[in-house]
Amino acid sequence: MKNALTLYELNCMVRENLEQAMPDTWWVGAEVSEIREVRGNCYMELVQKDPQGNTPIAKASAKCWRSAWPLVSQHFARVTGSRLSAGMQVLLQVYAQFHEQYGFSWIVTDIDPTYTLGDMARKRNEVVRKLKEEGVFDLNKQLALPLFAQRIAVVSSNNAAGYGDFCKQLSANAYGFAFEVKLFPAVMQGEQVETSVIAALTAIYENVDDYDVVVIIRGGGATSDLSGFDTLALAEHVANFPLPVITGIGHDRDESVLDLVAFANVKTPTAAATYLTEHLKAVSDHMELLAQRMVNGIRQRMDAERTRMERISSILSPMVKACLKNEHHRIDLLAQRMPPSLKARVREEQHRLQLLAQRVAAADPVRMLSRGYSITLHEGRVVTDASQLHQGDQIITRLAQGEVTAVVSGEQQ
Repeated sequence: MKNALTLYELNCMVRENLEQAMPDTWWVGAEVSEIREVRGNCYMELVQKDPQGNTPIAKASAKCWRSAWPLVSQHFARVTGSRLSAGMQVLLQVYAQFHEQYGFSWIVTDIDPTYTLGDMARKRNEVVRKLKEEGVFDLNKQLALPLFAQRIAVVSSNNAAGYGDFCKQLSANAYGFAFEVKLFPAVMQGEQVETSVIAALTAIYENVDDYDVVVIIRGGGATSDLSGFDTLALAEHVANFPLPVITGIGHDRDESVLDLVAFANVKTPTAAATYLTEHLKAVSDHMELLAQRMVNGIRQRMDAERTRMERISSILSPMVKACLKNEHHRIDLLAQRMPPSLKARVREEQHRLQLLAQRVAAADPVRMLSRGYSITLHEGRVVTDASQLHQGDQIITRLAQGEVTAVVSGEQQ
């Protein structure tokens, strides 16, 4: 018992032996399972998983002190386009440290971003491969952007400068085109990108007929925290969306998976607004060209028809005159050739018509009235029998000069 050590003494012995036995630094590959920053220091939990069962087979804690972390993290984000986050494969330069109070940990002095970049590229390639196997990779690209794409659903952060730049570029377009823009707020960086953007797309889909195009934009921030745009679930939603999707999420590195499956992709929100404006300008120019072609075609057709009518008129006028002259001459010849018997028949018929006219004149009611006769009418009809009349009936007696109205005072026998 006289040789017993205190815990502190034992830990100091471990530290001294560890420093003597492992004085160098090593490069080690691992997956970041947890990461957090506290007062400028970065604390990580590292894990290695079994490739077959995805079960952890090794774990360790790692720290990067604030004397090194700002430079290391900034270099990593600049090269990869993303901030170091959980789930990433990393290659760390570390040395062993045992602290009497806090125990063992690996101290990180550097991170090789190309290792992570390669792993990120591998994951993106894997997502692209799955999308192509599912047959959805090119679905959104196969849609047609409506000719008059003016009703725009925007997925963006509601307080991002990029959204303001997008709206300003649209409203101040040089052609005076009017656009209707509705914002569907979403988180555009960090771990919530996937779920947030999918929720916004779902909200748009509920009233999909109210919009012509979807624009997903991100601006006003650093080019980090963009790994959320490389996920399979988000890419599947965009690829299958029934409206054309335009992305402008500000990548300085290679295109994200979301860019690859979208109908069109541009670098910035302002470029997305310009894309829509120029599309509408191209449609307008094409419509004006078609209208001018139509006017020119109609004008040319009218000129051609006018010329043809004038030519036909110049040809027909002499022909018509000659035809009329010939017909007159033919009628004269027919009149001259008419046989005497036919002329006699015509005279007989004329005499018969004169006799019929005399008979008609003799039977003229007006002529009968002038001889003292009268005509009695009841309701516009001639009365020929007294029994047709009843007491109270009004009758009109028409004379040669004037009419007499009377009322029947009794039944007629």
